[in-house]
Amino acid sequence: MSIEVGAVLKGKVTGIQSFGAFVALEGENTQGLVHISEVSNTYVKDINDFLQVGQEVEVKVIKVDEANNKTSLSIRALMPNPEGNKGSKKDGKDGSSRRRSSGKKRGSSPVSYKSDPDDNGYALLADKLKDIQL
Repeated sequence: MSIEVGAVLKGKVTGIQSFGAFVALEGENTQGLVHISEVSNTYVKDINDFLQVGQEVEVKVIKVDEANNKTSLSIRALMPNPEGNKGSKKDGKDGSSRRRSSGKKRGSSPVSYKSDPDDNGYALLADKLKDIQL
């Protein structure tokens, strides 16, 4: 295979399954798979709502497995982010994740709400609160 990760290629949808679409790559003697999660930047319940056999598409190569002769493709990677979506969690230029601080310090010990049953048989604080009328 002479296909490189990151390449943007044109292709034609040759088959559709519930899990994705097979795309024959133009200028290459191979085909790849666009997984259903890589079809759109919105939720895809039925891939047939987005693609049809014979449709020409532009795809980005996201993974090449030469040992198994498999190529993973994405249509979603070439789409702009939908309005209101601020992008992926990996915002750093080096691919690292950035965390937003809420300004509050977190406690070092975990909080547990379950307790041993008391004399009345209450195992959860919520059970006891249900019986209390405010």
